[in-house]
Amino acid sequence: MNETIVREKLREFILKELIRDSKYPLTNEEGIITGGLIDSFALAQIGVYAEQEFNVYIPDPDLTVAKMDTLDRMVARVMRDLT
Repeated sequence: MNETIVREKLREFILKELIRDSKYPLTNEEGIITGGLIDSFALAQIGVYAEQEFNVYIPDPDLTVAKMDTLDRMVARVMRDLT
């Protein structure tokens, strides 16, 4: 699975399930939590989604605002376990 597919699947999940606005123009570097789009508790949902969708394990210490606030950071974290 390549980075483009991972990015689009994560974007779709965040927009549909967490922000609940599929038309929101989420950019790759936008602060998803620091920008107030979702709260930090939603990071756990992103972790569970990544495990199910990409078959990667993201430990709790990696599910932080500092490490997972943007789509780019999330994609990088998933790709680290896929490669």
